[in-house]
Amino acid sequence: MTRTLRLDGVDRSFGDRQVLKNVSFEVAAGRMTGFVGANGAGKTTTMRIILGVLAPDAGEVTWGGATLTRQDRRRFGYMPEERGLYPKMTTREQVTYLGRLHGLDSPAARRATDALLERVGLGERGDDLLETLSLGNQQRAQIAAALVHDPEVLVLDEPFSGLDPLAVDTVVAVLRERAAAGVPVLFSSHQLDVVERLCDDLVIINDGVIRAAGSRQQLRDSYTSPRFELVVATDAGWVRDQPGVTLVELDGARAVFDLPVGADEQPLLHAALARGPVRAFRPVSPSLTEIFREVTQ
Repeated sequence: MTRTLRLDGVDRSFGDRQVLKNVSFEVAAGRMTGFVGANGAGKTTTMRIILGVLAPDAGEVTWGGATLTRQDRRRFGYMPEERGLYPKMTTREQVTYLGRLHGLDSPAARRATDALLERVGLGERGDDLLETLSLGNQQRAQIAAALVHDPEVLVLDEPFSGLDPLAVDTVVAVLRERAAAGVPVLFSSHQLDVVERLCDDLVIINDGVIRAAGSRQQLRDSYTSPRFELVVATDAGWVRDQPGVTLVELDGARAVFDLPVGADEQPLLHAALARGPVRAFRPVSPSLTEIFREVTQ
């Protein structure tokens, strides 16, 4: 059964400092939802409220339309930003132990552990003490620990921290498999290029307020001016003098520029053709970094 995780009107304060203000968004079943914001924006507090580590001052968290219970949360997988594994245990012992805590019997926990360690690239390190692993391999072990009980929801705080590019690809593949099986996946990351490549949906938080939420394409369409790339046969410097054009990048015969929302790009194309051959003229999708800057400024 697939379900949607949803936050509605969540507030949270610590003393006289309000850190979450009317936070509302959803993590749909089978979707990878990236959760981004600057340090102190409220990401970790939000995740801890989802997991029941903290209680909201107002609002609620629901799953499949019903208020979350402690039993529901036992079927969640959570990876905190701070590594919480036991350094004197071996990798296999640690992941198996956490599987047992989530209700698996010993044989099932061992089978799930061995399969996951292979999947995240730690198959040969299962008998190594966690404290002897590199930070990147400790991160892989922590991801395996979050997945060992086959959770119905995944909440991951900075899962790619400390991973090299090949390890990121390995973890991304594992998370995509879980999403493809119908699991809602919420993850935070400061690596916006990874978020952009991985997420189906995006939530941007700043100063405890949700500034944008939706699919990647919805945000690209809603939060940026139309952007185009023009490549001509000669110098493209004349583009900067065209009415309504905001030049973003100029490199000889190539220009990237913004037009006002609703503006017609055809007059500029005609002006280019009047000057000679046009090698390329196409819309350019803004990057997640550009969207993030626009909605948080």
